[in-house]
Amino acid sequence: MSATEHDEKTATAGLSKAGLGAAAKATAQQWIEDNMGRLSLWHRHIWELAEPAWREYKSAQWYVELLRAEGFTVEAGSGDMPTAFSAEWSQGSGGPVLLTYAEYDAVPGNCQSAGTEAAPREGLSPYAPGHTDPHSALGISTLAGLLGAKHAMTVHGIDGTLKYTGEPAEKVQGSKVVHGLRGYYDGVDAIVSFHPFYMLPLCNTARWDTQCGSYYSKVYTFVCDEPETWQLNANPNSPIPASHSAARAPGANVALMAMYTNSRIMQDAMLPSFGGWSLSDAIFTQGQATADNLPARIAQIQYSWRCPTLEMAEHVLTVLDRNAEHAAAMAHCSLETTWVARNRPGRTNHVLAQALYDNLESVGAPQYGPAAIAAAQDIQRTLGLDPMEKPFLDECERLISPQDAEAALREHLAPWQKNWTSDDYVEMTHYAPTVRFYVSRPALKPAPGQGAYPGWVMNALGGIAETIDPTIEVAGKTIAGTFTDLLTSPDVLAAAKSEFDERVRADPMQALLPADFMPPTEFAWPDYSAAPDGGRVWYPKAARP
Repeated sequence: MSATEHDEKTATAGLSKAGLGAAAKATAQQWIEDNMGRLSLWHRHIWELAEPAWREYKSAQWYVELLRAEGFTVEAGSGDMPTAFSAEWSQGSGGPVLLTYAEYDAVPGNCQSAGTEAAPREGLSPYAPGHTDPHSALGISTLAGLLGAKHAMTVHGIDGTLKYTGEPAEKVQGSKVVHGLRGYYDGVDAIVSFHPFYMLPLCNTARWDTQCGSYYSKVYTFVCDEPETWQLNANPNSPIPASHSAARAPGANVALMAMYTNSRIMQDAMLPSFGGWSLSDAIFTQGQATADNLPARIAQIQYSWRCPTLEMAEHVLTVLDRNAEHAAAMAHCSLETTWVARNRPGRTNHVLAQALYDNLESVGAPQYGPAAIAAAQDIQRTLGLDPMEKPFLDECERLISPQDAEAALREHLAPWQKNWTSDDYVEMTHYAPTVRFYVSRPALKPAPGQGAYPGWVMNALGGIAETIDPTIEVAGKTIAGTFTDLLTSPDVLAAAKSEFDERVRADPMQALLPADFMPPTEFAWPDYSAAPDGGRVWYPKAARP
C-alpha cells in the first residue's frame, strides 16, 4: 500500500457507513481519473483487434491476463465457450457479491480506421470486422469501474466479492444464456449492465420499466446425403453417380433458397406489423466453396428474431420450423436445427436503477473538449459539409432521468407492449437484481437537408480517443460509484433483493433452454485466416472495380 493509500485508510477509520461510502466512492472514481491514459490505450487495443462473435481469441486472452495481473482468480473458457471467462476477487469474510461484465465482439463488414475519413484499418479488408456499438468501450468502461471499486475496497478495508465475466458473441446473444444456465450468476447480489448507446430517449440514463424483450436465434441445416435416391430410373451403368447430363437431386442449396425465399415472402404473415418485432437472417458459407454437377451436400442459414413477448417469438418459431421442414422435403434433404440463443424478456429493478442513476447524475454526462470537436469538424469537412461550432448532438451531453426516459419511450409503444428491442443482458435479470444503463456514444448533429451520416462516421468516432474516452470515464465512474454504494449500504441491496423476489413470484418465467445446452461455437461463424506474417486476412479482401 502506498503512503497516499495508507493516509486515506487512516483518515476513514471510524467513519460512519455513509462517510465510508462517500470516501470509498471518491477513491474509486479518482483511480479512474488517474488511470484514464492506461484505460484509453487498453480500449484502443481491443478496438483494433475487432474480432467477430465466437472468434475473440486475442481479446479474451488480453482480459484474462490483465485480470490475473490485477489479482483476480480467472477461469478461461468458462461455460464451454473458448472465448469466455469468469473472474473473481474477494476481500474479507463476507460482504456483497457484485457482478459486471465485458463484451468484445465486433461486426463483420464494418472495418473502419480511427480517422476522419472512410478507410479500413491498415492491412485489412473493408469487409473485416469493426466495433460498431462499440463493445470495445463497453468492456473497458466496466473494467474501469471494476478496478476502481477494487482499489477503493483495498484502501478502505471494505469486505465483499467482485465478479467479472467475459461475454463473447453478443451479436448473436450467445454467452449470457450459457453462463446463466451453468450457474455463473448464482449467488450474486446485484448486477450492473452497461452499454454505450445513442438512441433517444435512452441516452445517459437507466432503463426503468420497459426492458429489452425476447430474442430467439436458430440455425437450420439442410443436408443432402443420399442424392443417388432422387432419380429412381438413373442408369446403373453410369461411371459416376451424378453424370453431367443426368437430372441431379435438388440438394442443400435449393432447400436453403426455398427456406429463404418463402420465409421472406411470409414475413408479414408471421405477426402483425406492430410491436417493434424483427426477423434477420445470415447464410453460412460452409460447403459452398466450389460448383460442380454434384448437388450441394450441406447448406446452413441462421434466423434471429426479436419480439416483445415470448408468445410472439414462439409463433415465429412455428412458422420457420414448418418452412424448413417443407423446404428440406422438397429438395431431397434432411433437416437439422440448432439453437444459438433463446432469451427471456428482462426484469426491471427500480431500486438499482435509481441507485445507479443517482451516481450517473453525480458524475454528469460526457463532455467533448476541443480535440474531440476538431475531429468531428474534420469528419464534416471530409463529407463536404460546413463544420459546426458544436458538432455533437446536444443529447450526448445531457442526462435524462429513468422516469422521463420511460415516459418518452412509451409515447412510441403500444399500451400493451411491456418490452422493446433486445439484448442478452435480459438473461442476467432472472438470476439477480440487475440495472441496465446507458452512456452516450459520440454522435454528430445532422446537417439540414443532408440525411443521416454514413455508417463509418459513428464507427470512427468510437475509435478516436478524444471522442470515445468521455464515454469510458463517465461509465466507469458511474459503475465504481454504484458498486461502492452497494458495498457500504446493505439497506439498498436488501430493498433490491426484495423487489427482485416479488417480481419473480409474480412472473416466474423459467429458462427456455436445458441446463446442459452447449454453445454452438463449431459453426462457420465469420472468421479470418492467418497471413504468413501472423496478420489477419479477411475474405473477400476488397470489392472488385
